[in-house]
Amino acid sequence: MASNAVRAQVAAKWQESFARINRTEPGISGLMSFSHAWSLATAFLKPYDLNDQTPRPRHDMRQVREAFDTINKCRRLPVMLEVFLEDLHKNQHLIAREVQVYMDLYESNSDPETVRALIFRLVEWYNAWKPNAELGQTITSAYTLAFQTHLFSILPTSFARGVKALVAATLVRTMSQSQPSDQQDRSLWQAFDTLSLIERYETLIASVGYEYIEAHVLHTCTGSWEEPMLAKLRAWMIHKIVPWMVWPFARGATSADEAKTMMQGVGSRFDFHMHKTLCDLRTREIFDIIVDFPDSAGALQDLKECLQRVDQRAELVQSIRQANKKRLLHPGADTKDILLSYVSTIKCLRIVDPPGVLLFKVADPIRRYLRDRPDAIRCIVASLVGDGESGDSLVDDNEPIQPLQQPEIENYADPEWTPEPIDAGPDFRASKTSDIISTIVSIYDSKDLFIKELQVLLAQRLLAIKDGNFDRERRNIEILKIRFGESALQVCEVMLRDMTDSRRIDQHVQSQRPSVIHPTIISRHFWPALEASSIVMPGQFQATQEQYAKEFTTFKPDKALRWLPHLGRVQLELEFDDRKVNANVPPLEAAFIELFSEKDTWTVDELMSTVGTVSRSAALKSLATWVDMRVLKEDSEHVFKLLSVGEEPTPGTKTAIPKLATGEDELPPMMSVQQQQAEQMKVYWKFIEGMLTNLGSLPLDRIQTMLRLAPGYDRTIEQLGSFMEAAKREGLATVKDGMWKLGK
Repeated sequence: MASNAVRAQVAAKWQESFARINRTEPGISGLMSFSHAWSLATAFLKPYDLNDQTPRPRHDMRQVREAFDTINKCRRLPVMLEVFLEDLHKNQHLIAREVQVYMDLYESNSDPETVRALIFRLVEWYNAWKPNAELGQTITSAYTLAFQTHLFSILPTSFARGVKALVAATLVRTMSQSQPSDQQDRSLWQAFDTLSLIERYETLIASVGYEYIEAHVLHTCTGSWEEPMLAKLRAWMIHKIVPWMVWPFARGATSADEAKTMMQGVGSRFDFHMHKTLCDLRTREIFDIIVDFPDSAGALQDLKECLQRVDQRAELVQSIRQANKKRLLHPGADTKDILLSYVSTIKCLRIVDPPGVLLFKVADPIRRYLRDRPDAIRCIVASLVGDGESGDSLVDDNEPIQPLQQPEIENYADPEWTPEPIDAGPDFRASKTSDIISTIVSIYDSKDLFIKELQVLLAQRLLAIKDGNFDRERRNIEILKIRFGESALQVCEVMLRDMTDSRRIDQHVQSQRPSVIHPTIISRHFWPALEASSIVMPGQFQATQEQYAKEFTTFKPDKALRWLPHLGRVQLELEFDDRKVNANVPPLEAAFIELFSEKDTWTVDELMSTVGTVSRSAALKSLATWVDMRVLKEDSEHVFKLLSVGEEPTPGTKTAIPKLATGEDELPPMMSVQQQQAEQMKVYWKFIEGMLTNLGSLPLDRIQTMLRLAPGYDRTIEQLGSFMEAAKREGLATVKDGMWKLGK
């Protein structure tokens, strides 16, 4: 049983509700009018099935507005809204059924037009159930939110794929037209806006733009390096992508400026993606771009701009280093090709990154690899003096000749001083030079190696010249003086002066007593060491040498000639009973044929013992020359006979082509810098042997310190380490934990 207080409270509430609904009307007339208004409003708002062919009852909008006004006065409008939303929920299965039908069809045919039809059908449902705008924004907003919430909950995952295909189709149509989207696409975007699909699938819509931008960049820019492509890409974006962007990203704009403002964010993202795609492409192609330089200068300009927009400097460095390791820095690559690639890398990265930070990071593996290549110095020097085997050169003829640059020292008092880039290494400043040659020479700790190699190469070139024209070598020396300094090239000047003096001395000797030999006379102390040989020229050759030496001593009493008979060429005219043979041959071949003037048959061993210490392979090679020219004949194994009368080759015998004078000689056999250093280090082995005998085991740096006390020792600790490793391989020394001792 309720208490009297509860009864009184319920009665008060009842009277209050009755008064609110009945208002001030007499009796229950107000309640009756509210009931009529409620029935009319609920009937007007009730969702209906679009597929039901039964005609929908028509309502007088004046009566509907009066009904909603009555409900509002009774403060029952929120309840009316709840009832309406509940009716929506009960009838959503009608929409879900149609969505299922359309999506089943799309999954079977993958036609985006099916999704287009579904979207327009959903708009029909939305407009059919949408309350009249005259009823106020509150009920319209509540309806839109409820409709979209339920719609998004029933859409399958394949709907997003269909939307993407549909959006891609609109982009294709836009790019194929000179005008913006046609009416069909305009109505589609309006339907997207009605259903709020743009907000829901904004990322997916943008991805369509990203994919088309990426595909266009890859299609138009792959392998196109001659000219910059960014300007063309920006123009393509303005004429093709921007018109398509207006509907999804600038809907509702009333002016061009307002549309530009609305598209600024997504436009910036599209522009960034274009730069990133091009940057990724050029990063993948960078090795070939460097090889193709300078024809690829346009691609480098694009890459420079892209790196300013996209922070991918580390990826670029990694890509170049990996490509170099795979395609360049391996034993199969020629040293000249590695040097040319290094020079191209320097030029390219100075375009992309003028401060040189990228070059510093990329060049380090190349420099270390070249430092370990034994022929790298020779290739560099050969290029400096214009002795390359191909038309490629490390030196650009258009660049001014300037001295080798030294590492710069920071001048913090300079008003134009700028700090190092944030990604610069700790040794960045020390490696920054602007001259290509200075950069290459700085691979090595000292330029002395280049000077010595230059002396060897110049000696070979000078000794190979037969016409007495040394203008090219003289010009090269003057150029190298500018680069390396005059003091470093003094020995080269002495070598060049020896060549001119040699011709003058020969002319004087020939004027006193004509001779058939024309030797090149050089200064032993200034020229690089020549490979030694103990060949003794027999017969008339030896007599001619002695006569010439006698005349030279008369002209130069304070000097004496020491012949190097294994060098040079000999022009011979051989007379036989039935023929004459002219030949231009090395001295060893001339010595052998001279011995055949004494007797017709010789064995190889007899010939070798007569001319001096000669290897059997060299002797057989020399004799093969005369056999090929049908001057000699091998009667039996290693027994050769002179053919005073020529013999026709027997059937099946290979006919050789006679080796006539060509005037083209191989370079004289000079000792390389490495060979000279090895010979000199053999002298210092006695010092090392004494140290290890008297002091026991020593570390390498201690041996280096003590060797510096030896006269003339100027090797680096790396060169000493290489020599000690060679001694270890020969069993002369052993090492354990960095301590060296004599081998057992």
